[in-house]
Amino acid sequence: MFSTAHNPNKDHEVSQPPNDSISSLSFSPAADFLVAGSWDNCVRCWEVKQSGTTLQSEPKAEQQQSGPILSCCWSADGTKVFSGSCDKTVKMWDLNSNSFTQVAAHDAPVKTVNWVQAPNYQCLMTGSWDKTLKFWDTRQAQPMMTINCEERIYASDVVYPVAVSILAGRKVKILNLENQPTVHHTMEPPLRYQLRDISIFKKEGKPAGFGVCSIEGRAAIEPFDNTAANSKDKFTFKCHRSIVSDHHKPQDIYAVNGIKFHPIHGTLATIGSDGKFSFWDKDARTKLKTGEQLDNTITCCDFNHTGTFFAYGSSYDCLKDMNFTTLNRRTTFSYVKLRMN
Repeated sequence: MFSTAHNPNKDHEVSQPPNDSISSLSFSPAADFLVAGSWDNCVRCWEVKQSGTTLQSEPKAEQQQSGPILSCCWSADGTKVFSGSCDKTVKMWDLNSNSFTQVAAHDAPVKTVNWVQAPNYQCLMTGSWDKTLKFWDTRQAQPMMTINCEERIYASDVVYPVAVSILAGRKVKILNLENQPTVHHTMEPPLRYQLRDISIFKKEGKPAGFGVCSIEGRAAIEPFDNTAANSKDKFTFKCHRSIVSDHHKPQDIYAVNGIKFHPIHGTLATIGSDGKFSFWDKDARTKLKTGEQLDNTITCCDFNHTGTFFAYGSSYDCLKDMNFTTLNRRTTFSYVKLRMN
């Protein structure tokens, strides 16, 4: 059961939050600005500040597309925001000029947007339910490259020189971004149900593997190097499940909606439809902390570039209740919350 408190962890709530379900949160890689994409067709930006032991946030601006926003990301210098939408387009928001222009398009809703910053090129990687990954020079009308995939794209992450994408059908596509994007291989992680999110972790400053989560209350850690010496680093773990003392009674199992790695320490956060966030040490294979349960699901999360702030969005999630009506969804409040690590 869900608690009656919408903020039991007493975390900071941003003002002027989205008016509908929150699909994406992304911190700037250059400063403490946070953007959120949501099902009210808007992408919003806040500035986050720390004052002693408290957090403050200030709404800065917002832009609107003609369909729900499914994903958003930043350029490497933190001056531009990209948003992928159900209207099948990607818009670029130049924060300096406040211009909002189309820079990419697909034949179906755009589920993922990720910036690629390579030594010899830079581009925007977009993934869609049209079963393609496209790479764009944002100054050109046509993509630099298109990779046809076996299924729809559900989530992606980029840490140069590697990109990973999860596809419908429980597939993970791993790309090498050196020189130009190429498919390295496609694999199937040891999770038996639909995959929800994916995140790359680093070792000694380089991408070393990824974490992936699914609707079955379980996540997996997969190193890129699968040699025998690293086989011990490959494992799955249960999360976002109810605690049952009597093993004869059923256990509630919730979807794990997001997974993100701390940019400095390599620990990770998971969020779920149970309305909880948890922090984990993957190397020690232990849970570090679990937040108090919210009265709604947690749909997305992100760490800031220094790892001092953790943001998460609480809003309606279709995996919470299949009988939840559209009217109830639109009268359920959405919140963006921040906490210090």
